[in-house]
Amino acid sequence: MNPTTLSTSKNPLGLLSVLWLVFKREVSLAMRHKGEVLMPLVFFVLTASLFPLAVGPETAQLQRMAPGVLWVSALLSAMLSLQRLFATDYADGSLEQMALSTTPLVLLVVAKIGAHFVLTGLPLVLIAPLLGLQFGLNADALGVLMLTLLLGTPTLSLIGSVGAALTLGVRGGGVLLSLLILPLFVPVLIFGAGAVQAHITGMGASGHVSILAALLVLSAFFAPLAATAAIRISLE
Repeated sequence: MNPTTLSTSKNPLGLLSVLWLVFKREVSLAMRHKGEVLMPLVFFVLTASLFPLAVGPETAQLQRMAPGVLWVSALLSAMLSLQRLFATDYADGSLEQMALSTTPLVLLVVAKIGAHFVLTGLPLVLIAPLLGLQFGLNADALGVLMLTLLLGTPTLSLIGSVGAALTLGVRGGGVLLSLLILPLFVPVLIFGAGAVQAHITGMGASGHVSILAALLVLSAFFAPLAATAAIRISLE
Protein backbone atom coordinates (compact mmCIF):
# COMPACT_ATOMS: atom_id res chain seq x y z
CA MET A 1 0.00 0.00 0.00
CA ASN A 2 1.45 3.35 -1.02
CA PRO A 3 1.15 5.90 1.78
CA THR A 4 0.39 8.66 -0.74
CA THR A 5 -2.90 6.96 -1.52
CA LEU A 6 -4.07 7.17 2.07
CA SER A 7 -7.17 9.28 2.28
CA THR A 8 -10.29 9.14 4.35
CA SER A 9 -13.60 10.79 4.78
CA LYS A 10 -14.61 12.53 7.98
CA ASN A 11 -16.83 9.66 9.10
CA PRO A 12 -15.57 7.16 11.69
CA LEU A 13 -15.92 4.22 9.30
CA GLY A 14 -13.48 5.84 6.91
CA LEU A 15 -10.97 6.39 9.71
CA LEU A 16 -11.32 2.80 10.89
CA SER A 17 -10.79 1.46 7.38
CA VAL A 18 -7.56 3.43 7.04
CA LEU A 19 -6.46 2.28 10.48
CA TRP A 20 -7.03 -1.33 9.43
CA LEU A 21 -5.20 -0.87 6.12
CA VAL A 22 -2.13 0.60 7.81
CA PHE A 23 -2.19 -2.12 10.44
CA LYS A 24 -2.29 -4.83 7.74
CA ARG A 25 0.53 -3.08 5.89
CA GLU A 26 2.74 -3.11 9.00
CA VAL A 27 2.05 -6.78 9.71
CA SER A 28 2.64 -7.73 6.06
CA LEU A 29 5.96 -5.89 5.94
CA ALA A 30 7.07 -7.45 9.21
CA MET A 31 6.25 -10.94 7.98
CA ARG A 32 8.78 -10.50 5.18
CA HIS A 33 11.49 -10.40 7.85
CA LYS A 34 10.42 -13.23 10.12
CA GLY A 35 13.80 -13.33 11.85
CA GLU A 36 13.29 -9.82 13.19
CA VAL A 37 9.78 -10.71 14.35
CA LEU A 38 10.94 -13.87 16.13
CA MET A 39 14.01 -12.31 17.74
CA PRO A 40 12.19 -10.74 20.74
CA LEU A 41 10.30 -13.96 21.42
CA VAL A 42 13.47 -16.08 21.21
CA PHE A 43 15.27 -13.63 23.50
CA PHE A 44 12.41 -13.83 26.00
CA VAL A 45 12.41 -17.62 26.03
CA LEU A 46 16.18 -17.95 26.31
CA THR A 47 16.60 -15.31 29.00
CA ALA A 48 13.80 -16.61 31.20
CA SER A 49 14.83 -20.25 30.73
CA LEU A 50 18.43 -19.71 31.81
CA PHE A 51 17.56 -18.59 35.34
CA PRO A 52 16.06 -21.91 36.54
CA LEU A 53 19.09 -23.71 35.12
CA ALA A 54 21.48 -21.38 36.92
CA VAL A 55 19.66 -21.15 40.27
CA GLY A 56 18.66 -24.77 40.70
CA PRO A 57 15.42 -26.68 41.22
CA GLU A 58 14.37 -25.22 44.60
CA THR A 59 10.71 -24.34 44.05
CA ALA A 60 10.37 -21.68 46.74
CA GLN A 61 13.35 -19.72 45.46
CA LEU A 62 12.21 -19.98 41.86
CA GLN A 63 8.73 -18.73 42.78
CA ARG A 64 10.22 -15.70 44.53
CA MET A 65 12.31 -14.91 41.46
CA ALA A 66 9.65 -15.62 38.84
CA PRO A 67 7.78 -12.26 38.72
CA GLY A 68 10.92 -10.16 38.42
CA VAL A 69 12.73 -12.45 36.00
CA LEU A 70 9.78 -12.90 33.66
CA TRP A 71 8.86 -9.23 33.65
CA VAL A 72 12.42 -7.99 33.12
CA SER A 73 12.84 -10.50 30.28
CA ALA A 74 9.57 -9.36 28.69
CA LEU A 75 10.52 -5.69 29.02
CA LEU A 76 13.93 -6.17 27.40
CA SER A 77 12.38 -8.29 24.65
CA ALA A 78 9.83 -5.59 23.84
CA MET A 79 12.64 -3.04 23.57
CA LEU A 80 14.49 -4.99 20.90
CA SER A 81 12.16 -4.03 18.07
CA LEU A 82 11.25 -0.50 19.16
CA GLN A 83 13.99 1.21 17.18
CA ARG A 84 12.51 -0.16 13.92
CA LEU A 85 9.00 1.08 14.74
CA PHE A 86 9.36 4.19 12.55
CA ALA A 87 12.96 3.95 11.32
CA THR A 88 12.29 1.93 8.15
CA ASP A 89 9.54 4.25 6.94
CA TYR A 90 11.68 7.25 7.87
CA ALA A 91 14.64 5.95 5.87
CA ASP A 92 12.69 5.27 2.65
CA GLY A 93 10.57 8.42 2.80
CA SER A 94 7.26 6.67 3.50
CA LEU A 95 6.88 8.39 6.85
CA GLU A 96 7.11 11.81 5.24
CA GLN A 97 4.45 10.82 2.70
CA MET A 98 2.23 9.64 5.55
CA ALA A 99 2.67 12.98 7.27
CA LEU A 100 1.65 14.79 4.06
CA SER A 101 -1.40 12.61 3.39
CA THR A 102 -4.95 13.67 4.21
CA THR A 103 -5.17 11.04 6.93
CA PRO A 104 -4.33 12.34 10.42
CA LEU A 105 -0.78 11.25 11.24
CA VAL A 106 -1.79 10.29 14.75
CA LEU A 107 -4.09 7.63 13.27
CA LEU A 108 -1.19 6.09 11.35
CA VAL A 109 0.94 6.17 14.49
CA VAL A 110 -1.77 4.31 16.41
CA ALA A 111 -1.90 1.63 13.70
CA LYS A 112 1.89 1.16 13.80
CA ILE A 113 1.86 0.91 17.61
CA GLY A 114 -0.96 -1.63 17.44
CA ALA A 115 0.99 -3.72 14.93
CA HIS A 116 4.07 -3.58 17.17
CA PHE A 117 2.05 -4.91 20.10
CA VAL A 118 0.49 -7.71 18.06
CA LEU A 119 3.85 -8.78 16.63
CA THR A 120 5.94 -8.35 19.78
CA GLY A 121 3.86 -7.99 22.93
CA LEU A 122 1.08 -10.49 22.26
CA PRO A 123 3.45 -13.44 21.59
CA LEU A 124 5.17 -12.68 24.92
CA VAL A 125 1.81 -12.83 26.68
CA LEU A 126 0.97 -16.17 25.09
CA ILE A 127 4.32 -17.84 25.77
CA ALA A 128 4.69 -16.52 29.34
CA PRO A 129 2.63 -19.31 31.03
CA LEU A 130 4.93 -22.00 29.58
CA LEU A 131 7.94 -20.18 30.98
CA GLY A 132 6.15 -19.63 34.28
CA LEU A 133 5.83 -23.38 34.70
CA GLN A 134 9.62 -23.58 34.89
CA PHE A 135 9.44 -21.44 38.03
CA GLY A 136 6.76 -23.56 39.68
CA LEU A 137 3.94 -21.02 39.37
CA ASN A 138 0.44 -22.40 39.85
CA ALA A 139 -2.48 -21.81 37.49
CA ASP A 140 -3.79 -18.74 39.34
CA ALA A 141 -0.36 -17.09 39.38
CA LEU A 142 0.05 -17.81 35.67
CA GLY A 143 -3.30 -16.16 35.03
CA VAL A 144 -2.22 -13.04 36.91
CA LEU A 145 1.07 -13.05 34.98
CA MET A 146 -0.77 -13.16 31.66
CA LEU A 147 -3.17 -10.42 32.75
CA THR A 148 -0.36 -8.10 33.83
CA LEU A 149 1.55 -8.70 30.62
CA LEU A 150 -1.61 -8.12 28.59
CA LEU A 151 -1.98 -4.73 30.27
CA GLY A 152 1.72 -3.94 30.45
CA THR A 153 3.09 -4.85 27.03
CA PRO A 154 0.83 -2.45 25.08
CA THR A 155 1.86 0.24 27.56
CA LEU A 156 5.49 -0.53 26.75
CA SER A 157 4.74 -0.24 23.02
CA LEU A 158 2.96 3.08 23.55
CA ILE A 159 5.68 4.62 25.71
CA GLY A 160 8.40 3.18 23.49
CA SER A 161 6.83 4.78 20.42
CA VAL A 162 7.60 8.21 21.86
CA GLY A 163 11.26 7.32 22.33
CA ALA A 164 11.41 5.75 18.86
CA ALA A 165 10.00 8.94 17.33
CA LEU A 166 12.38 11.19 19.26
CA THR A 167 15.45 9.26 18.10
CA LEU A 168 14.58 9.13 14.40
CA GLY A 169 17.64 9.81 12.27
CA VAL A 170 19.94 10.11 15.30
CA ARG A 171 23.29 8.34 15.17
CA GLY A 172 23.44 5.71 17.92
CA GLY A 173 19.70 5.96 18.28
CA GLY A 174 19.39 2.52 19.87
CA VAL A 175 21.45 3.49 22.90
CA LEU A 176 19.71 6.85 23.22
CA LEU A 177 16.32 5.16 22.91
CA SER A 178 17.16 2.84 25.81
CA LEU A 179 18.27 5.76 27.98
CA LEU A 180 15.08 7.67 27.21
CA ILE A 181 12.49 4.98 27.76
CA LEU A 182 13.94 2.73 30.48
CA PRO A 183 13.08 5.19 33.30
CA LEU A 184 9.54 5.42 31.90
CA PHE A 185 9.26 1.63 31.82
CA VAL A 186 10.11 1.29 35.52
CA PRO A 187 6.55 1.89 36.87
CA VAL A 188 5.16 -0.75 34.49
CA LEU A 189 7.85 -3.19 35.61
CA ILE A 190 7.27 -2.50 39.31
CA PHE A 191 3.51 -2.93 39.24
CA GLY A 192 3.57 -5.80 36.74
CA ALA A 193 6.02 -7.91 38.73
CA GLY A 194 4.48 -6.68 41.99
CA ALA A 195 1.03 -7.95 41.01
CA VAL A 196 2.31 -11.49 40.49
CA GLN A 197 4.38 -11.36 43.67
CA ALA A 198 1.44 -10.04 45.70
CA HIS A 199 -0.77 -12.85 44.42
CA ILE A 200 1.84 -15.49 45.29
CA THR A 201 2.15 -14.14 48.85
CA GLY A 202 -1.63 -13.99 49.28
CA MET A 203 -1.90 -10.20 49.44
CA GLY A 204 -4.04 -9.87 46.32
CA ALA A 205 -3.09 -8.34 42.99
CA SER A 206 -6.11 -6.11 42.34
CA GLY A 207 -4.40 -2.86 43.36
CA HIS A 208 -1.39 -3.47 41.12
CA VAL A 209 -3.61 -4.51 38.22
CA SER A 210 -5.72 -1.36 38.59
CA ILE A 211 -2.61 0.82 38.41
CA LEU A 212 -1.41 -1.07 35.32
CA ALA A 213 -4.79 -0.48 33.70
CA ALA A 214 -4.57 3.22 34.57
CA LEU A 215 -1.07 3.43 33.07
CA LEU A 216 -2.39 1.81 29.89
CA VAL A 217 -5.26 4.29 29.60
CA LEU A 218 -2.98 7.29 30.18
CA SER A 219 -0.42 5.97 27.70
CA ALA A 220 -3.08 5.24 25.09
CA PHE A 221 -4.27 8.86 25.31
CA PHE A 222 -0.97 10.75 25.50
CA ALA A 223 1.66 8.56 23.81
CA PRO A 224 0.30 8.65 20.20
CA LEU A 225 -0.02 12.44 20.40
CA ALA A 226 3.52 12.81 21.76
CA ALA A 227 4.92 10.39 19.18
CA THR A 228 3.16 12.26 16.38
CA ALA A 229 4.59 15.57 17.53
CA ALA A 230 8.07 14.03 17.78
CA ILE A 231 7.79 12.59 14.26
CA ARG A 232 6.85 15.99 12.83
CA ILE A 233 9.85 17.55 14.58
CA SER A 234 12.14 14.84 13.18
CA LEU A 235 10.78 15.34 9.67
CA GLU A 236 11.42 19.06 9.85
